[in-house]
Amino acid sequence: MPSQRDVKNRIGAVKNIQKIARALELVAAARLRRAEQRIEALRPYADAIRRMTRQAADASGTLPRLPILREHDQVSRVGLLLIAGDRGLAGAFNSNIVRAGVAAGRAYDADGVKPVFFASGRRPATSLTFRGLEPAESFTGFTDRPAYADARRIADRLMAAYIDDEVDRVEIFYNGYISPVSQEVRRETLLPLQQATILEEGSGNGESEARDDRKSHPQALVDYEPDPEEILKRLVPDYVEVSIFRALLESTASEHGARMTAMHSASDNAAELIQNLTLEMNRARQAEITQEILEVVAGAEGLSG
Repeated sequence: MPSQRDVKNRIGAVKNIQKIARALELVAAARLRRAEQRIEALRPYADAIRRMTRQAADASGTLPRLPILREHDQVSRVGLLLIAGDRGLAGAFNSNIVRAGVAAGRAYDADGVKPVFFASGRRPATSLTFRGLEPAESFTGFTDRPAYADARRIADRLMAAYIDDEVDRVEIFYNGYISPVSQEVRRETLLPLQQATILEEGSGNGESEARDDRKSHPQALVDYEPDPEEILKRLVPDYVEVSIFRALLESTASEHGARMTAMHSASDNAAELIQNLTLEMNRARQAEITQEILEVVAGAEGLSG
C-alpha cells in the first residue's frame, strides 16, 4: 500500500491538473462565444455572395469559359483539404478530420484516383506526415482566430492547383459547429464549382427562407453592367474565399467547443480521482494509526508479562 505521503503528493499533483483544466475550459468558453459571433456575422455575407453568383450564372445562360469554371475531362487527381487545429487537448476534434480525410484518400486511391492532401492546422499536417502522406502544402498558425487573409491564401493555392491541372477536383473536410458539445465532420466539394453548392439552392435555413421570399416576392429582372461573365470573373474567387473562411470559422468554433467539453470532463475526472485518493489516504492513515496502537498494546503486554 502506498504511504500517506505518496498519496498526499498525488492529490496535490491532480489538484494542479484540475486547476489547469478548469482554466483552459474558461478560456475556451470565452473564445467560443467570440467565434459564434463571427460565424453569425459572416452568414448574411456568404448567403449574399452565393445568391449573387447563382443569379449571375443564370443570367449568362451558360457558364462562361473561365479557367476556374472549366470542368476537367477526367478526374485523375483529387485535392483534399483537411481543416483542423494547431493544438490538441480537444478530444477527438483533430483525429476525426484526419480519419475522414485519410479514409477518403484511400477510397480514391482504390478507384485509381490519386489523392493530393492539403492541411490547415498543425495537427492534421503532422498526422498526415506521420502516416507517410506528406501534404502538398500546410497552412498553420491561425486556427485560434483565422483572418480573411488566411482564407484568401488557402483559396489562391487551391484555385491555382485546379487551374494548373495539379488537381481535377477539390474537397474540404472540417468540423461543422452545431453546439458546444456537438460537432459534425463535413465533407464538401469546393471545385469544380458546377458540382459545388455555389449554383444550388442549398438546404440551410437561410437558403430556404430566401426561396420562400422569392416565391412570395418575385424579383425584378436585373441588368448587369458589365456583362455577367465579367461579374462572375470577380465573384467566383470571392465565393471560394468566403467558403473556405466559413469552414475555418466553423472549425474554430468547433475546436473551442470540443476543448471546453474535454476540459470540463477532465476537471470532473480529476475531482473524482481526488476523492478516491483522499479515501485511500484516509485508509493509509487509519492503517498507520492501527499499527501504532498494536505496537503500543504489544509493548504493554510485554511489560506486564
